[in-house]
Amino acid sequence: MDATVPACRPLVARRPGAPLRGRLRVPGDKSVSHRALMLGALAVGETRISGLLEGEDVLRTAAAMRALGARVVREGDGSWRVAGRGVGGLAEPADVLDMGNAGTGARLLTGILAGSGVFAVLTGDASLRGRPMRRVTEPLKESGACFFTREGGRLPMAVLGAADPLPLDYTLPVASAQVKSAVLLCGLGARGITRVVEPQPTRDHTETMLRHFGAKVVVQDTAAGREILLTGQPELAGRDIMVPGDPSSAAFPLVAALLVPGSRVVVEAVGLNPLRTGLIATLREMGAALPVVNPRIEGGEPVGDLVVEHAALRGVEVPPGRAPAMIDEFPVLAVAAACAAGSTRMRGLGELRVKESDRLAAVAAMLGVNGARVAIEGDDLVVHGSGRPPPGGGQVETHMDHRIAMSALVLGQASEAPVGIDDASFIDTSFPGFADLMRGLGAALSPP
Repeated sequence: MDATVPACRPLVARRPGAPLRGRLRVPGDKSVSHRALMLGALAVGETRISGLLEGEDVLRTAAAMRALGARVVREGDGSWRVAGRGVGGLAEPADVLDMGNAGTGARLLTGILAGSGVFAVLTGDASLRGRPMRRVTEPLKESGACFFTREGGRLPMAVLGAADPLPLDYTLPVASAQVKSAVLLCGLGARGITRVVEPQPTRDHTETMLRHFGAKVVVQDTAAGREILLTGQPELAGRDIMVPGDPSSAAFPLVAALLVPGSRVVVEAVGLNPLRTGLIATLREMGAALPVVNPRIEGGEPVGDLVVEHAALRGVEVPPGRAPAMIDEFPVLAVAAACAAGSTRMRGLGELRVKESDRLAAVAAMLGVNGARVAIEGDDLVVHGSGRPPPGGGQVETHMDHRIAMSALVLGQASEAPVGIDDASFIDTSFPGFADLMRGLGAALSPP
């Protein structure tokens, strides 16, 4: 048995006997947490991080930066301190860097290593070892870095970073914040300007945080798309960072409250970056109110408290241009669509095929086994709702994918019969304490 794979933990979700009620704060944003640790390690001086997501994915990134020579310490008050090495100052790790299930961590770290001049080997769990890395390594090769992978460009992967990396000029063939970020992070070590053009705007946490640490980053719209220009070899300075609540994690209690009659839940301090709020926009189009109270800026990111009440939803068409702003939320949106009146077509979801699982197929299977009408048409997912929850009663294969697991458990709060999942152990990679938090709102989750 793979030593990195925890024992399976089946779980069953049932319709609760009362509405979901309460206030909650979801764990810190995973995307921001990864980047805070990485840029803290590349900065000169100390970075203090509050609200860091302490899920397994982020802890793997913390361990990797520690192995590369940064001092990464969790304080007694729950904050984290990172004493950085400076751009170009990382040390060669003594052992393999095991990224577990952290796809974002592995891909962004590949960019850092490519521009670092050190040798390292990356691996991960069975899920991550099955995910392609070529989309990241292909553009990074132009910097002078060398990569040695398994067939298909998969982990384990040896990286020999370029001692004097060349600046990159790269136009993304598809919208991907991970690829964009990897190229920019590689560009930190290069003399000159690294240029990235993305056809559709993707989450901009990397650009925002690079500026926060003192890098010169210029973003402008061009005829070819959104252009990002990074001046290489900056001296990044340690900074304080407050990590907002993860909107991708907030999606699960949010949709559960929408689907359970009589519910009212307040999700506090959730990140509201405009490039991350596609789910909120879509649910409002479907009939949800979702007012935001106490809006504010924390660590350069917009934050607010989201009020969620049960609502009758209707089917809509989700345009492909919105996909980058909600790529991780489509599984739970599909659950909402299965309970809505009419058909919902989610367009342009090809990126879901290369997540922790083939999420497009996994979402369709999750809904189908629970009696929902669903179809995959090219890169579109079509869910035909009847205005009431699907029958339920199915056992969902999670494929080691935390978002499929949580989405199925949300479905079980609304369906007529219980919904089971084969394994809840991987939920902790992004949302530690998920089951207990949901139970605190009144959700019915229990072992089979």
